[in-house]
Amino acid sequence: MASEGVASGASVLLSFRAENVRSFRDPLEVSMLATTLAQADCVRQVGWREGGRPLGVLPAAGIFGANATGKSNVLRAMHDMRLHVLQSFRFGNPTGGISRRPYLLDPATRAAPSRFEVDLVLNGVRHEYGFVLDDTRILEEWAYRYPRGRPAMLFHRHADTVELGSVERAKGRAVTELLRPNALFLSTAASANHAVLLPLYAWFERNLLLAEANSRQFRQALTAQLLEDPGARERVLAFLRAADLGITGAQMVEPDPVTRERMQRAVRIILGQEEEPDPAADGPAFASFGLMLVHRVDDIEVAMGAEDESLGTLVWFGLAGPVLTALTDGSVLLADELDASLHPALVAELVRLFQDPATNPRRAQLIFNSHDAALLGEPGGAGPLGRDQVWFTEKRDDGSSRIYGLADLAPRKEEAIGRRYLAGRYGAVPILSRQQFADAVRGPAEVDGR
Repeated sequence: MASEGVASGASVLLSFRAENVRSFRDPLEVSMLATTLAQADCVRQVGWREGGRPLGVLPAAGIFGANATGKSNVLRAMHDMRLHVLQSFRFGNPTGGISRRPYLLDPATRAAPSRFEVDLVLNGVRHEYGFVLDDTRILEEWAYRYPRGRPAMLFHRHADTVELGSVERAKGRAVTELLRPNALFLSTAASANHAVLLPLYAWFERNLLLAEANSRQFRQALTAQLLEDPGARERVLAFLRAADLGITGAQMVEPDPVTRERMQRAVRIILGQEEEPDPAADGPAFASFGLMLVHRVDDIEVAMGAEDESLGTLVWFGLAGPVLTALTDGSVLLADELDASLHPALVAELVRLFQDPATNPRRAQLIFNSHDAALLGEPGGAGPLGRDQVWFTEKRDDGSSRIYGLADLAPRKEEAIGRRYLAGRYGAVPILSRQQFADAVRGPAEVDGR
């Protein structure tokens, strides 16, 4: 099905599931498994067990829908799971309590537990990991792997009782002694250097990094750090040049020690290595980096600071570090509002970087949301995304979000997906009234009198 060979030692995301998280009261699932609707040239064949038939895995998924329907919350739920894994033991309050974001519009659901699960291939072996938690404790947590196609338990926790698998039982018992009610067993095991579970924890360190507007300054710090790395500098500059932004180079003056520490801390935060005490706090300003982007006009080169760059240039600069890191490491990148302040052609090329095996040989994955219908394709030519790589979100009448795949609607190959989406044929578009807009800008007397 794919144009490349089977990757027997690959690590890829197969699916993510959650329940009672943010605007999703009911279960949600995003699958990265290819279907018969897939674009054959972008599917990756990944070995998942000894002697087993490989799985077809997708390198990208796009989420589309009206404003406030939950597109961003799908990505944030995935990132929430990452932060729980990375921070529950290191940064959790030892006296108790868990910070989480359940569905808030239903008082009964608000008090109910939240659930997170991932199905992934880790070093060529399928793994399942998940947990259930409420505001005070971990209620359940489990990890299984499938080395020969059948589940082999690594551990299964029910509240304070942990059932251990057959491997590293002595180390597992030592971890149990350290376990807190509000800390994940996986997080605790990583702190104890549990050899069997450490690779699973490390997967969360490298994956599910969220690129959103609030993290732009942190991401810009990551890009700036890569520019200082001789091994990465030319790749970053090539990425900036390819966007036709007029950038030909970069100059950097050593920042003062305080700014340098803020930049390094920003990189640690976005990589999940350090907790941000105030989620609303800004990262270091681009203008403080001592970085100037060089532009050439005819034979003249001009170095410009952040205040002279367009918003689109600063957005692209903030994407450069995470995108190149994901492609280099073969990791999963989450991108919120990928098309914000970027030309549609630029967004399409970024998606193709992940879709093309030649530019994505390590099987990195991109999961993003967008309003750009051009990514869905028009008659006579396929878009950057295959039909099983498209997901839609809608808001129900009770305010909860739901997500569903275009593949579930069985679209025909010749369908103009983008055009039909904008026409509301798949749902996931706003229901608007011209009269309501007109009434909104009139005075009350005008509306009453019409």
